[in-house]
Amino acid sequence: MKNYKITVNGNVYDVTVEETTGTAAAVTAPAAAPAAVKPAAPAPAPKKEAPKGTEGSVKVTAPMPGKILGVKVSAGQAVKRGEVLVILEAMKMENEIVAPSDGTIAGIQVAVGDSVEAGATLATLN
Repeated sequence: MKNYKITVNGNVYDVTVEETTGTAAAVTAPAAAPAAVKPAAPAPAPKKEAPKGTEGSVKVTAPMPGKILGVKVSAGQAVKRGEVLVILEAMKMENEIVAPSDGTIAGIQVAVGDSVEAGATLATLN
């Protein structure tokens, strides 16, 4: 028998090959080497609470996790349906988050540079 150490896609396997005189050779199943311990994921940042008086009846939420690249509106500003409120970078693409309806911005819950999770409230409208 011969022992070999094989690396496949970064995983190391110890393989034993049996030499035979026949046409078929028996190969034992590879035994995976102990996997490297991955560091624990960092704890998520605490969610920001909306300041008093900024709760609107319509919430604009992030459709996916990403980073805020720009905020195009301010509190008290009137907006039309489809107007860009926030620029969200996700997977190296800039996504325009638009107003779902006409209204007035009650509050902006994010700032440029913030990282947001999917479903996070970005702004509220009245």
